[in-house]
Amino acid sequence: MRPSAFLVILLSAFLCGPIFATERPNIILILADDMGWRDPACFGGKAVPTPHMDALAASGLRMTRFYSSSAVCTPTRAAILSGRYSLRFDIRSHFPDDESHLPRGVTTLPALLKQNGYQTAHVGKWHLGGLHLAHAKNRAASIPGPREHGFDHYLCQNEEPPLRTRLGKERRLYTDGGTCLLRDDTPVTADDPYYRMHLTDIIGAESVRLVEQFHAAKRPFFLNIWHLVPHLPYEPGSEPHWSNTAAPGISDDQHRFRSMMAHMDATIGDLLKKLDQLGIRDNTLVLLTSDNGGVYEGDIGPLKGGKTDLHEGGIRVSFIASWPGKIPAASSSTAIGNTIDLLPTLCAAAGVPVPAQAKVDGMDLLPHWQKGTPVTRSGSLLWQLDLYSRLQRHYPKPKPYATEAAMDGKWKLLCRDAQPLELFDLEADLAETTNLLER
Repeated sequence: MRPSAFLVILLSAFLCGPIFATERPNIILILADDMGWRDPACFGGKAVPTPHMDALAASGLRMTRFYSSSAVCTPTRAAILSGRYSLRFDIRSHFPDDESHLPRGVTTLPALLKQNGYQTAHVGKWHLGGLHLAHAKNRAASIPGPREHGFDHYLCQNEEPPLRTRLGKERRLYTDGGTCLLRDDTPVTADDPYYRMHLTDIIGAESVRLVEQFHAAKRPFFLNIWHLVPHLPYEPGSEPHWSNTAAPGISDDQHRFRSMMAHMDATIGDLLKKLDQLGIRDNTLVLLTSDNGGVYEGDIGPLKGGKTDLHEGGIRVSFIASWPGKIPAASSSTAIGNTIDLLPTLCAAAGVPVPAQAKVDGMDLLPHWQKGTPVTRSGSLLWQLDLYSRLQRHYPKPKPYATEAAMDGKWKLLCRDAQPLELFDLEADLAETTNLLER
C-alpha cells in the first residue's frame, strides 16, 4: 500500500470519531418490581410459564446469590444508578412520592455512558423524585428528574400522590396507566396513542420504539426499563395473558399476579425479537433482576421474610446477564452479586472509565461473568433500612426485627440499631432457621 493511501485510511478513521462505537455493546437493564427470587421459571417458579425470561437465561448467566441493595424499592434504584450504598445519600426507605429525591450532582451510570457517546433512555417506574408536574414545569429551580441524572429521554408516570394513590386504591394503576404519563417533562395528552393503553404494554412498546430509534442513529445505547410488574395493585394483564393464566383452585389475586408476570414476560420477548430483527442481539448486553424480594403472591421459595425484611426473602433476587458470545450460555453462578455492582460492571463492558470522584462501593463482575474469575470483595456487603414492622406477605414479619445486615461469604449478620440479633450460615441454612450468634 502506498504511504499516501495508508495516511488517508488513518485520517478517515480519526475524523470519523469513535470508529469502534459499533463494537461497544448496547446495554439494556430490565428491572422488575417486587418479583420474588423464584418467580421466573428458570429460577424454579412453577406458577406461571416465563418462556422469554427462560430463553434469556439459557443464552447467558444466572446468578443464584444476587442481592438487591435494599428490601424496598427506592434505595435499590439509587444504588443501581450510582454504584453506591444508598446510605451515602441517607436513603433508608422508599420515597413516598413527596419532595424526596436522589441528590443533584450524583455521578450516575447513564451520565457516564452518555458522556462517552451512548444514547440513554429510561422507561417505566422512577421513584427517585422529581416527577411532579410542578417539578417538570420548572426543572432548573426544582427537583432533578431522569434527564438531570443522565437520561436523554424518559417516559414515566406522574408520581404525584393524589393521582397515583387514587389509581392504586381503585386498582387502575396499570389499566389506566397511560392517563398520567410524563414524557421528557411534558404530560402525555389524550390524543397520544399511549393514553388508553395498559401500562405494561406502554413500557413494552416504548422500549421497542427506542431500540429502533437508537439503532437508526448508529450509536450504542443504554436502555433502562423499570417495570411496575408485579407490584401491587394486582390487576388483570392484557389478553391473552389473562385467559392463559386461568387455573382451577387459585384465588383472584393469584390469577391477577400470574397474568401480570406473563404480560411482562411477553414484553421481554418482544424486545428480544426486535434485537434479533435488527441484527444487534449479539452486541447487546441484556440484564434482568428485581428491586427487592417478593410480596404476597410472589414466589420466594424456601427463603425467610419478604419485601421490607432483611432476611433472604427480602433481598435475594433473580438475576440474569445475557451477552451472546461474550458471556457463556446456560451458565450459572453461586458467587455473591449486588446491585451496587452494576455501575462498575456495565462501565467495564462499555469501555467507560469510572472516575475516582464517583466513589463507587460496587465491584466489576464482568471477569466473573465472562471467565468465571472468583469474586473477591475488599469487605462485607452492607444493608441498612428504616424499621418496617409490616411484611407484605400472607404471614407476619419474622421477629426479631432487623434494621441492618452484613454479609461476608456464607455468613450473614442481622442487627437492630447496631446491636447483633442473628447470625446465619447461609450455605448450611438457606431458610435462616438456626441462629448461631450465641455459638
